[in-house]
Order: sequence, then structure tokens, then C-alpha cells
Amino acid sequence: MAGTSEDTGGPWLDIAEEVRWYPSPHNSQPIKLRPISETVAVVYYDLDLGLPAESFGIPFGHVCAGVFLESLSVVAAARGYRTVESLELSEMDFAAEDRLHRIGTVRLEPAVDAHSRPLAESTLAAFRARRTSRRPYDRRVVDEAILTAASSIAARQGYEFHSTADSRTVSSLVRINQKTLFSDLRNNAVYAEIMEWLRFSKDEAAARADGLSAETMIIPGRVLRFAMEHRNLWSFPAIGGFIKAVYLRTMRGVRQLGWLEGPFAEPSHFLEAGRTFMQVWLFFSEKGVSLHPFGTVITNPSSHAEFVKEAGINEGANRMAWMLFRFGYSATPPKAHRRPAASMLLTDDIYVQEPHLE
Repeated sequence: MAGTSEDTGGPWLDIAEEVRWYPSPHNSQPIKLRPISETVAVVYYDLDLGLPAESFGIPFGHVCAGVFLESLSVVAAARGYRTVESLELSEMDFAAEDRLHRIGTVRLEPAVDAHSRPLAESTLAAFRARRTSRRPYDRRVVDEAILTAASSIAARQGYEFHSTADSRTVSSLVRINQKTLFSDLRNNAVYAEIMEWLRFSKDEAAARADGLSAETMIIPGRVLRFAMEHRNLWSFPAIGGFIKAVYLRTMRGVRQLGWLEGPFAEPSHFLEAGRTFMQVWLFFSEKGVSLHPFGTVITNPSSHAEFVKEAGINEGANRMAWMLFRFGYSATPPKAHRRPAASMLLTDDIYVQEPHLE
């Protein structure tokens, strides 16, 4: 892998300083940028920072890339640029010798519509305020007008947003999510992967500046560490029941769940799905609505089947329900750490020349 440098020239370090707050699975922050001019950068997915233990979750590498590209467009727009993408979409091979999977290039062009600047600033404010909230929610129901607007956002991208406030369905899906977490951690590969990303103390979370911290998961670090290091005890009623109760306590007040459906069969679909999800998330953030993805329900095949059946979803013809999340209103959650902006930038010299792009 190439070295990093803070001396990249142009706007890229400034943009990286902001866009590094994009959300990623397990807060692994796998996206890298290689500036090749003041206005062009290559976008990569670092396979060493991916989550391939659950093969059904591998498409979420491109979902994450879509989330990042949408975030990049938001950050760039607030600085007076529009982003022009040239994407090279191919399947990710997590066994590849080259550990940087190329997503494509992004070019910054001056934005010509001055009237869009206030909207860009508003969206950037939503991006800055966005956090995953695993806190208990306060049982308020999100207004139907907000849900209708979210549906319109998804529809513009060719996807469908659906939600439910049915108490029985919500309770059932929350239980499926909880059951999935425990089931996944019996899988040795998944267990090893998540242990790599857990941060049990504030000091560790701050020092590593990535991963899933006990603080953001709203679980005491010592409890989380004991639970994860003694998974063989989860089958015992007292200990297993206690751990489940600790987790479900963070789910108090959940009244609504949402999900996104649509094309999800190839890298172009996965990437556009991520872009759509980020647009919906930023809209919710702008409206003060909290959100927490239930990723394991989607990537665990048996849990996914339970979810689809419970929610009455019809999948097929390259379409599926590819995102499930709880949403509502909560107290402000702790802010997860991010690595320094320079760690996102790959530079051999100031710019790496690629003549076919000049």
C-alpha cells in the first residue's frame, strides 16, 4: 500500500477532513482517495478493512462506496464543487493480491448554480449532525409527511422506502435482530471479525479511532468484554438472559422500523443502494430523526428470510430488501471517532500521474 502524506495540494485534504465522518460497517473506514491532480482523485476500497466473514455481506463493500460517494458530493457541494464520477464497477475479491479495489475516479468541477449553495450548506449541516443512535428512543412516532418525503427520495433513485409502526411486527423484528447477533457470534469467522473491531474502553476507542466502541453501543465496556470473551456461557439461562436483557434495554421506545427495497444483484446496484440510503439518512438527520441500521438481519441468510416473511416482502427478479433500520427520536448519542484525514489519502508523490485521465 502507498504511503500517506498531508501535503497533497489542492482541496483534497480539506475535503477528506470533512468526508471522513461518513458511516461505514463496524466503523472500519475502508475508503481511500489517491489525488492525481488538484481536481481528480481515484477512489479505492481497502479490502483489508472490509467485512468478508459473512459472504452475503460482501456486496456491502460497494454499498459503503455508494455511501461515501454521496457523502463526498455533499461535502464538495458546500465548497462550491459538483462531483463527476467515472466508475469501474467490478466484483470485490477479498482474496485478491492487490488490496486496493478500485471504485473509479471523481473529478471536482465548479458548481454553476449559485442558488443551490444554501441547500448545500443545509445538507452539510445534516451530514455533520448525523450519528448512528443506539440509544433508547422516546416512543414518538415520526410524522407521515417525513415518511412520504423519504419515499420520494428513494423513488428518485429507483428504490422503495417502506416502514411499519405495527407494534407486533416491530417487536418481532427487534427480536430477530437480537437473535441474529447471538447466532452470528457462534460463527467463528464472524466472531473473529467482530472481535477485531470492538473497542471496549474510551481510551482504546480514541487511540484506534475506528471500530465499534462500547460507549457508542451503550453497553458498559466491562460487560461487553466479558460477554464477548465468554460466548460459550451464552447458552446458560442466567448469563445468556442477562446479556440479552442488556442489549434489549437499548431498544426501549422503538416504535417504527424502516427498510429499503430495490435492485440488488450487481455492483452498480449495490453502489446506488448505498447512495440512496445515505440520502434518506441525511434527510432524516435534517429533520432530527435518529436512525440505527440492523445490518446483521440483512446479511445473515436465515434471519433475512425471517425478516422478509414477517414484513410481507416479495423478493425476486434481482430485487431484495437490502436495508433494515430502526428510526425515531433519541437523546444525542456519543460521537464515534474517525482516523485522521491524512490516513484516507494515498500519495506516492504529491500527485500520481495517470496520463489517460489528463
